[in-house]
Amino acid sequence: MSFIDWIILLGTLAFIVGFGIYKTRGNKSVADYLKGGNQANWWTIGLSVMATQASAITFLSTPGQAFHSGMGFVQFYFGLPIAMVIICLVFIPLYHKLKVFTAYEYLESRFDLKTRTLTAIFFLIQRGLAAGITIFAPSIILSAVLGWNLIYLNVIIGILVVVYTVSGGTKAVSITQKQQMAVIFGGMFIAFLLILNLLPLDVGFGNAVEIAGVNDKMKVLDFSFDLNNRYTVWTGLIGGTFLMLSYFGTDQSQVQRYLSGKSVRESQMGMIMNGLLKVPMQFFILFIGIMVFVFYQFSSSPLNFNPAAEADVLNSEFAAEYLDLQAEKEILEKDKETLHLQFIDANEGAKEALAVQLRELNTEEVALRDRAKELIRSANPQAETNDKDYVFIHFILNNLPIGLIGLLLAAILSAAMSSTASELNALGSTTAIDLYKRNRPGRDDKHYLNMSKWFTLLWGIIAILVACVANLFENLIELVNIIGSIFYGNILGVFLLAFFIKFVKSQATFIAAIITQIIVVVIWYLDKIDFINLPYLWLNAIGCILVMGIAAILQSSTSHSKQ
Repeated sequence: MSFIDWIILLGTLAFIVGFGIYKTRGNKSVADYLKGGNQANWWTIGLSVMATQASAITFLSTPGQAFHSGMGFVQFYFGLPIAMVIICLVFIPLYHKLKVFTAYEYLESRFDLKTRTLTAIFFLIQRGLAAGITIFAPSIILSAVLGWNLIYLNVIIGILVVVYTVSGGTKAVSITQKQQMAVIFGGMFIAFLLILNLLPLDVGFGNAVEIAGVNDKMKVLDFSFDLNNRYTVWTGLIGGTFLMLSYFGTDQSQVQRYLSGKSVRESQMGMIMNGLLKVPMQFFILFIGIMVFVFYQFSSSPLNFNPAAEADVLNSEFAAEYLDLQAEKEILEKDKETLHLQFIDANEGAKEALAVQLRELNTEEVALRDRAKELIRSANPQAETNDKDYVFIHFILNNLPIGLIGLLLAAILSAAMSSTASELNALGSTTAIDLYKRNRPGRDDKHYLNMSKWFTLLWGIIAILVACVANLFENLIELVNIIGSIFYGNILGVFLLAFFIKFVKSQATFIAAIITQIIVVVIWYLDKIDFINLPYLWLNAIGCILVMGIAAILQSSTSHSKQ
């Protein structure tokens, strides 16, 4: 990185942290600290909600997901608009009416303290792990690509977030997220324009889309019921709706964003804004990955985008075999480039034959990459061969001009900070309100304000520690969603019982929630060891349906036994 890139990167991050501290100094009450004094406008809420969900993982992993697998991942978000409507009609009015600080307060009034505490603990476990991953994700990738020390990166990112989150609370999170989203969107849009500019002169935008299509990257919709496919219209609409309802309706990191709204209407408009913009935003980020794929049809790309993995094999006894694969790939790349240029100029009749040849070459390239992964694993069984998370950062560092590298890295780290700040803010408030204040009532407001800050700091330290001991596996954006899916369905089911199934009481709900969580973890483990085959998104629906069904059965059996 050049000196100019460093100036842009450090200057951007310093401005965001300093601005957040300056604008939110002097919180005087728990309400100011945890709900921002209920001063947030709808666009602040909308941007804050989007920034909370759009972590660095989104901007690092999603383009790589599209590079390898195409546009199908966008189906994951198809349930989001449906969830936004339900949340606006049911969740937001109820939360505002009860004037709660956290979502879990409501569960005590409907059920009892132990049910409230259990759901809060479920949230703290999954969100505490996720907070560590949102720090770890950019750290391990930047560490591998730039050679920076991984532990130092985890600590630096964590400390930057903790400083303004602890000092300013919810308002600091919301204010800084507006600046962070500006950096993120600005950086991604510039990257998109530069990718198009870097394509050969005779390859226009329409040609690029056509090339992506002929390489099977533009397939958005999959209506199949194949359980081997994680992303279909049905998993998005059904499993995705349950996940989004759980995340936006019961996860305190999101609930806290719209609890800070001036009114019910402002909160609802902010969530509708998220519902309208989130799917197009994810489509755009995936499309950037598709354009990176098109770029590499005319430029050389590594056999594996993870430089640490390549270094392992090139420094081993398998180096000669790996270099032979690279030589094969270079020949294949020249053939693909020639065919793509012929494809652009060909008539419709000739294009079909060329398309068949291009698909055959793609199959050969995938085989070469798979053989490269085998060599890497032979050289180092612990090496991370799944390189989806490294594709976009490789493109940035090797192809963007001086200055824009710093801007894109600032965008990635801003995303990490925005998401982590929301998580720490929510973890601190849930611990302070649902666990500490509820079990140690009677103290003055200043005491609970100070404890909220201390708990936020504590969770910041825990998140940094989780980041420092985490291990990268699969695709990071999938990892975060897998962790959420294990817990979210159960939590959502408890809330739906509270909202709509009035005959079910606290004891049945509490027992059902524990049984359901055990079953969901077992199902996930059986899928992980390939004993069964179930896309993780279905865990949300299964958890929700299970807890509601078990609770209803337990309540009915209890009622009958008393008669």
